[in-house]
Amino acid sequence: MKKKLITLLFALSLCANANVKMPLLFSDGMVLQRNKPISVWGWADSGEKIEVAFNKQIQRTKAGKNGKWLLYLKPEKAGGPFKMTIKGKNSITIENVLVGEVWICSGQSNMEWTVGQAQNADYEISQADNPLIRQFLVDKDLNSTPKEELKAGSWKESSKKNTGAFTAVGYFFAKKVYNESKIPVGIINASWGGTCSETWTSREAFEKSPEFSSMTADLPKGTMDSFLKNKLDALTAKIEALQKSKITSNSESQYKTASFDDSAWPEIHAPQLWNQQLGSLDGTVWMRKSFMISKEDASKEALLELGKIDDEDLSYVNGIEVGKNTQWDKKRIYKIPAGTLEEGINTVAVRVTDYSGGGGIFGDEADLKLTVGSTIVPLAGKWKFQVTEIKTDLSPNSYPSLLYNAMINPLVPYSFQGVLWYQGEANATRAEQYKKAFPLLINDWRTKWNQGDFPFFFVQLSSFNEFGGNSGVGSYWAELREAQVFTLNNVANTGMCVTADIGDPKDIHPKNKQDVGYRLAAIALNKVYGKGNVFSGPAYKSMETKADQALLTFDNAESGLTVHDKYQYVKGFEIAGSDHIFHYAKAQIKGSQLLVWSDQVQNPQAVRYGWADDASDCNLYNAENFPAVPFRTDDWNTISRGIKYSFEK
Repeated sequence: MKKKLITLLFALSLCANANVKMPLLFSDGMVLQRNKPISVWGWADSGEKIEVAFNKQIQRTKAGKNGKWLLYLKPEKAGGPFKMTIKGKNSITIENVLVGEVWICSGQSNMEWTVGQAQNADYEISQADNPLIRQFLVDKDLNSTPKEELKAGSWKESSKKNTGAFTAVGYFFAKKVYNESKIPVGIINASWGGTCSETWTSREAFEKSPEFSSMTADLPKGTMDSFLKNKLDALTAKIEALQKSKITSNSESQYKTASFDDSAWPEIHAPQLWNQQLGSLDGTVWMRKSFMISKEDASKEALLELGKIDDEDLSYVNGIEVGKNTQWDKKRIYKIPAGTLEEGINTVAVRVTDYSGGGGIFGDEADLKLTVGSTIVPLAGKWKFQVTEIKTDLSPNSYPSLLYNAMINPLVPYSFQGVLWYQGEANATRAEQYKKAFPLLINDWRTKWNQGDFPFFFVQLSSFNEFGGNSGVGSYWAELREAQVFTLNNVANTGMCVTADIGDPKDIHPKNKQDVGYRLAAIALNKVYGKGNVFSGPAYKSMETKADQALLTFDNAESGLTVHDKYQYVKGFEIAGSDHIFHYAKAQIKGSQLLVWSDQVQNPQAVRYGWADDASDCNLYNAENFPAVPFRTDDWNTISRGIKYSFEK
């Protein structure tokens, strides 16, 4: 009897293991790509016969030795809702399936940014009921090797209930495309804030790249645990060498006090995120800043402003807790009770905890200050710091390919129309290398999907004064924008949306995601859907010098140039002579050309437009109201040249 029971249980386990399983993408509410072969795949028992029925067609195949199977349905016209039935030793029915346009939306936080966080969010959500627009949200995940299945994810219809969680850029793109075509649109949202392009690129692509192949020899191999130990060991050694002490929290209780001697601590600049100074650090860091208070201001009530802190802070003045916050994007403004400040030296101590990405005090320098009466004490600049904890989780930027492995590879080979990409902020300091890294990513994805040179449309970096960059000191953000233009001009079937005019110099996440989505949609409506519309602003073509003036010619300006200024002043231009020193320039529109000059430059050699981290002065457009592409006519030295991608070894 016992032997029979064991046999029965074994047989039941075989049946359970043999059940057909589908990827999470193939679930109720999914959108399939029209007019292309529809790839359908899953897992079953080795050699198991599989039948897929959809609309009026049936296709059959067998599972391979590894249990995976793949087949292709013939192209379908837009429509639905339909059912899809998958039969093996069991049967799965997927309901409410649409056929239409599918776009993958990927990148970092400005793609992740939701409709609920965008401008006029309440209004947009109130108008969002449209079951023919849908999003599949890929759950955040990372892995050391390519995964076959996503961690989590599901399809949601656009509605007042759901759309607040949609990617804002992707949703406004989909809304415009749907309004113009009346065809269902599905967006697959695979994005993660603060991530570099290298984490979205496969290891195979790096191995075949002359630029990156040498680094792959240093990549750790094995499980996520081995990756994690490697990162922790490397980062611990780096931080302990920097602060010349062991990482420990044993003395933390003393760090908040005014009497604590921090003279041996190293210094860090604030406001500025840690990843620009300490590397990819997640954990706890104490930051201290001393300042002087006069006798007449001592004992008064005061206001402490610390900008934004990623992620959490616990803030003290002279050992007294004055505030705490857990919202990474909220400005810290804390009241200091009367009697807290003392004549002479005072100390602000902030315990900062970061869980992923950036980390530290960030924002505008003017937001770091202490106000007491009519006295303002600036707090921007050098702060003392001490790392007391390194969190052991890997971040997406710890090693290359982590997000490709977990969030992109499981999507292959799902049929789709194209990709929308918003990323580059995390690569800005390596802008010159981005000319190779970004095309590598695009070609890598095209190779993996084997669906030809599908459309790849991306957003050029907006205006944000991250480093105070300009033509005088150099600008990483301007150089990254130039690298994006390089990709536009050198990689087939790409399109670029300019956003320098709709950014926020003090916020890396501008709230106007509507115009970003609509401008991307304009590219698609022309290049993919054949609407014949204008989709790009003026792009620099050539320069001719005449005496002390430069005459610029533009593409995409056939209907003439215009400016968004009631006085018709053209802004954003600089001009330089042989000394390479740029001066703000005057400019005059001449139809589709532009005359540029400065009284301080007698023999012009170069012109730049929007060459700064904060390019919000730019106000040149074509008659169709698309902004001009920031540019430079020179090829003089850049500050990102020679800076290469690296990771913890």
